[in-house]
Formats: sequence, structure tokens, C-alpha cells
Amino acid sequence: MKQLQCATLEGIEALPVTVESTLTRGLPSFTIVGLASSAISEARERVKSALLANDFTFPPKRITINLSPSDVEKRGSQFDLGIALLIALDGSDTDFEKWYAFGELGLDGSIKENTILYPLVLSLANQGLLTHAVVPEEAMDKLTNIPDVTFVGAGNLSEAIGFFRSDMNLSAAQPQKKTIDFPVQEIGGQRYYYRKHYPDDFIEIRGQEVAKRAALISACGMHNLLLEGSPGCGKSMIAKRLRYILPPMTDRELLDIAKLDTLEGKTPHFAPLRPYRSPHHSSTAASIFGGGSYKAQIGEVGLAHNGILFFDELPHFSKPVLEALREPLEDKRIRISRVHSKVEYPTDFLFVAAMNPCPCGNLLSDELECRCSDLEIRRYKGRLSDPFLDRIDLYVQMQSVRADDKASVSSETMHETVLRVHALQRRRSQNALNGRLTDREIDTICRLDTEADTILSQAVQRFGLSFRSIKKVQKVARTIADIERSETIRKHHLLEALSYRRR
Repeated sequence: MKQLQCATLEGIEALPVTVESTLTRGLPSFTIVGLASSAISEARERVKSALLANDFTFPPKRITINLSPSDVEKRGSQFDLGIALLIALDGSDTDFEKWYAFGELGLDGSIKENTILYPLVLSLANQGLLTHAVVPEEAMDKLTNIPDVTFVGAGNLSEAIGFFRSDMNLSAAQPQKKTIDFPVQEIGGQRYYYRKHYPDDFIEIRGQEVAKRAALISACGMHNLLLEGSPGCGKSMIAKRLRYILPPMTDRELLDIAKLDTLEGKTPHFAPLRPYRSPHHSSTAASIFGGGSYKAQIGEVGLAHNGILFFDELPHFSKPVLEALREPLEDKRIRISRVHSKVEYPTDFLFVAAMNPCPCGNLLSDELECRCSDLEIRRYKGRLSDPFLDRIDLYVQMQSVRADDKASVSSETMHETVLRVHALQRRRSQNALNGRLTDREIDTICRLDTEADTILSQAVQRFGLSFRSIKKVQKVARTIADIERSETIRKHHLLEALSYRRR
């Protein structure tokens, strides 16, 4: 019996699968067992044709292929290559130890990439399970971005078989990693990548100084942001421009974003640009959070991981959706449970939302008259519960547009501030940015001076702040202090942080 390794995808994580083969005497047959999907069962015909097309005689034996563990359903065409290698090299002394093989076979023996190859390989590498792999040559350009893995690219089945028949498997090439050609911050031995490219620029937004200040604070510390204002005052413009001034990214974050791109059917770009997801308010809960009647699929909150999730027209989202959003906002993870599968996704995103002050949108306008009754306004805002709003760090009521409004700050200037604050936070040996600090880290990092501490105590009594709100005020104040290069949180830092609380 021979065996090598492959994998199947469960949610967005890979599950290792051992491919075992036995070729015994008996009536010729070819069987694949181990809860294989139809795509894997069809591999029998692809493997037969590929072997015959590459001058290999298909053995007249009883061939049994087992995919272990046998109680887990396997999906995908990536098992073709491993099955063909086990059959072709059955009589040899080839040792497949520690080797993985991924690839779909064409009828002519060509090795092709399938849509889940990159997520599979990256997940296995992150789990520390993958060190050596034979993969389609056409996928090498993407896969070599993954560090600490030795990849051997094969264009067809003959090349893959030739590799294992030689001594190359004993002295494989060393892992190669591409150089990421973007500006970098190097802090404490860790590299953080960013790019200076602003197709949507804050310089195009006139006025709205308070909202732009809140956007800067949000970007520096990854604080959730809610913008309220009349239609056309610039809420969506700020949200779209926020993406380009977010903190730099580690190489691991770049790879994770590329994995999500692949799962969505996009070609990964490997650029330090964080995701931006903006589902429509009519979207179903399953499309936003993930799900499906049989197989749990990733939703918008999972695809926004390490980036921005933007909800425009926030009160128009259904109440069940808004209440369900509390879990990923708080825990940074979401678990999707179905009868046939249970999947957990990371959801560490920056939540940005925009809303009108009333159904008609004119409540805050200096010129237009609001047509809404008090009851309609209460119902409109009543969709947002206090527990949900408690998870918002920054709330800004935007001003009406004026003819004399002027541009004031560019995205490049704001991004430079974000980069400086990011370096300051990382040199403080923080495991996360200010908006993601744990309660224990808040006690040591968010130090208030005596005057600020007194004001916070008064604010708790006056505004009835919850424990969560107190912590969020401290984290926002810490970011404001970082922007102003202050080691401790002072009175004016705390007062500004309190001004962004919704009352």
C-alpha cells in the first residue's frame, strides 16, 4: 500500500486527507471509497485517460483508492494528481512521506488548477501541516507567495511522475518567496506593507471637518464608525475613501485576503489594499453572515475580514440582521451551524455605517422641511437597539452642505498620520491596534492622568455609560492621544472621545 497527502475544504479551512492505494490481483476494477463527491468519483475516467495519453499502461488489477478519514465528505478535483501518481508509481520504491499533491487532470495528462487550490494550500501552511507539495505549474505564480513551503510545479502528469522517479524528492528546492514590491514599515522584526494610491481622495470632500477627523481616528485605531446626516452630505464618500488610508498590513494578512478573493472567484492581487464590502440593505441574512441549506458558505462579514464592512442606509437593514451583527462585532468570529456542517469564520473588520436622521432625510437640513412625524422618526431610529449602538466607537452627526465649504486635507496627509500612529502603537508592543485592545491591555496602555480620570467618572454617572462604552471611550481617547503624540490620555483627549458617543 502506498499513500500521499491531499486535502479538502471545510468552510474556509483545509482538512488533511490521506490518499491510500492498493493494487491487488483480481478482476480489473477501479474503485474510490471514503465519502467521495461526484467530482472525485469522476476522477477515475480522467486518471485512466491521462495515464494512457502519457504512455503509461493502465494496470489490469483490482485498484482501490481510499480517502482517509473515511467519515468526512471530500469535495474537489484536486485529488486527481495524487490518485494518478499512486497508480503510476505503485511498483516503485518511491517514498511520498511529507509530500502533498494537488491538481486536476485533463484527458491529455495536463495538470490544471481548480478554484479552491490556493485556499487549501494557504490553510494547510498556516496550520503548519504543509512543507512540500507538487502543484500545477500554472498556479506557481500565486502559490510561491506563501512562505516556508517548497513547491514543485508540473505542467503534465509525465513531469510529476518523472520528478518522483528521480532523486529530486530527496533534495527538493528550497522554499522560495516573492518579494512584495510595496513600501514597508519594519517594526520589531515584522514587516508591514502599504501603498500610496488614492483613487478616491479626501481632498474631494468639502467641509465636514468633524466627520473627517472621526474618519482619521477610526483609521488610526480601527474604531467602528457611524455617520448620520442628510442625503448628499458626504457619508458614502467618506466611507469609500477610508479604505485607502487604513493601517499597513502584514504578509500574513495579504495572504488571507488573497484566500478570500479566491473563494469569491476573483484573481488575488497580493496588494496591501484591504477589502471593502458594502451589501445592499435588501440582502438576506444568509448572504451577509453565510449559510446555505446544505453546505455553509462564507458571507459578507467573513469576506470583509481585515477590511471594511459598510452598511449604507443602516436602519433599512432588517432588525434580525442588525442584532445578529452584534456577535461578529464583539467576538471577531462568527459560527455558522447547519445540520451537515458547522463552520467558524474570522470577522475582524472595521464596521462603518451611514444613516439619514429620519425617513425623508431632511430633519437636520437648514433649508428643507422634514415631512416625517415624530412616530415615524421613532420607528425609523427604533430599529437600532442600544446593545447594537453600544458597539459603535464613533458617532458623528454631519453638517448640512454649504456653498462656502472648502477642501482641507488630502488622503495622502491623513495616511501619513495613520502610518505614524501605527508605528507608535506597534513599538508599544501591542498585539493589536487600539480598537482591538483587550480589557487587560486597556488597563496598562490606556492610562489617564488625574484630571481625565475624574472627568471619566463624572461622565459614567451623568450619561449612564455601560462597561463596554467606558472601555470604548478609553480606546478612542488613546488613539486621539497617539495622534497628538501624547504618552498619557489628557483631559482634552477624553473630552473629544466622549463627544463621539451617541447620547
